[in-house]
Amino acid sequence: MSYEKVMQANTFIVGTKQTVKALKSGTVKEVVIAEDADVIVTQKVVQTANEYKIPVLKVDSMKKLGKACGIEVGASAVAIIH
Repeated sequence: MSYEKVMQANTFIVGTKQTVKALKSGTVKEVVIAEDADVIVTQKVVQTANEYKIPVLKVDSMKKLGKACGIEVGASAVAIIH
């Protein structure tokens, strides 16, 4: 499951704006998107990841994704860095 990938990653970025920035800088290996996040919020991340041919993994819960990142709030998008 992708939650484990996030927990095992040495470096990751949390949040849609930061993820899009990281994608454009070319440092992202994979992107993880929470399916229960608003599509309007995650659309730009998915679009940018597709443009740069970066794999997009989906998980079911923002809350669980946030917890996997070690934060107390939900996360809609996480970028796993090289």
